[in-house]
This record gives sequence, C-alpha cells and structure tokens, in this order.
Amino acid sequence: MFSLEGRAALVTGAGQNAGAGIARALAHQGAKVAVNDLYAERAEAVCAQITESRGTALALPFDVTDLDVARAATAQAKEKFGQHLDILVNNAGIPADIAHGPFRSIDPARWRHPIDLNIYGSINCVKAVIDDMCEAGWGRVVQISSGSARTGQNAGVSMYATGKSGVEGFIRHLSAEVAGHGVTANVLALGLMNNLESAKLGDELDQIRATIPVGRLGSPEDAGAACAFLASSEAGWLTGQTIDLNGGTQTR
Repeated sequence: MFSLEGRAALVTGAGQNAGAGIARALAHQGAKVAVNDLYAERAEAVCAQITESRGTALALPFDVTDLDVARAATAQAKEKFGQHLDILVNNAGIPADIAHGPFRSIDPARWRHPIDLNIYGSINCVKAVIDDMCEAGWGRVVQISSGSARTGQNAGVSMYATGKSGVEGFIRHLSAEVAGHGVTANVLALGLMNNLESAKLGDELDQIRATIPVGRLGSPEDAGAACAFLASSEAGWLTGQTIDLNGGTQTR
C-alpha cells in the first residue's frame, strides 16, 4: 500500500527538518523527488541522502515567491524526470528573517516576506503544476501548515500564523475546484517539531514536551509518513481537509 512508483513529486523547503523528511519518505515509496530549497547546498545534501538509498532525486533550488522562476524550475524537473509533477508538497514557510514578538512591537513592513512566502509561494507552485495534474486526471497537493493557523496564541507568532491561515483557506477552495479532475488538496498542520531541540531551550524544552500527550516532539519521519499517505492513490477520497499531526495536542 501507499506505493508512489511512477510518480514525480516536488517538495519545497526540503533542505532540512520536516521538508527533508518528507522528501526522503516520498522517495522511499518510489517517487522521483525534486528537492527544493532556497539554498542549493541544502537541496543537494538531501538529494545525496536519497540517491544513497537508491532513490531518484533532483536538487531544484529556487525562490518559490517568484512565479516565473517556479514555472521554469518545474519545467526543468519535468524534463529531467521525463514526466510531469503529479505530487506537490508545499512545505516552505519560514524565512530566515522572520520576526517573532507581539504584533504591536513589529513594523508591518516586516510582514511582507513571510506572507509572500506562505501564501504566494504556495500559490505559485500550485499554479506551475496544477494544469498537468488536471489534464492527467490524477494529482496530489499537500500544504504544510501549523496548529497556530487556527488557534490564537500569546506566543509572538501572529505573522507566521496569518500566512498559514490564509493558505489553508486557499487549499480548501482549490480542493473543491479540482476534485472532479482526480486531484486532491489537503493541509497537514504540524505541531511542535524536534527542530526546537537546536534552540537550546533547556528546562523549557521539557516543559514543552509535557504539554504533548504522547510525550515527545514530532520528527521529520512523522511528517514524511503522513505525506506519503496523502500523496498515495489510497488517499483519493480524502480532500479539502486539515489534518493535525501533533502528538495529540489540542488545537481548537
């Protein structure tokens, strides 16, 4: 079950963390995977991991916020793989310069880049691949999001959450438009992930873990397994949904 043999995927922001886990999982299930990242060396490193495990991968560094560049990159992947991209996982969403803090303390001008990345970045990649999917009668779009998109938090993440809320709305409408063409579109909302361990939070990290019913942070492998299912033929009757992958944390 959940074989992706004969499929070709693009995973954005796949040079590290959850994105890397997703790219590896799709490749493990048999898909050819275009590994996107803004930084070529990160994309190439994940590609090397995939090819060492006998998978097929292409490093595809580009800025998802540029529609023309996204179209050119997906055309490159199509030519390299000898087939169109029929799986898209929009994972890119956290720019290096994202600001954290209360809304009142942040210049609204700093919102532009994160909002562009989360909303236009995803829209651009969908635009670049959706016609091929619809014409072929099969496709999968998976949008990575966060529980913060639907839960108000006094945690200084309103900028990030706003972008995720917006793109979740887009995916719901997209799913209704393309369902009749055999294309599904779903949101996977991640909870607290183990990349927090690099933040050197000390005792605070233990307190964070204690809030998660299963008692641990999420891993790239957790995200990859969920995406492998959502990208499969077996998930063909699942569309327009937001699935919380968070170890049981309540988000509503």
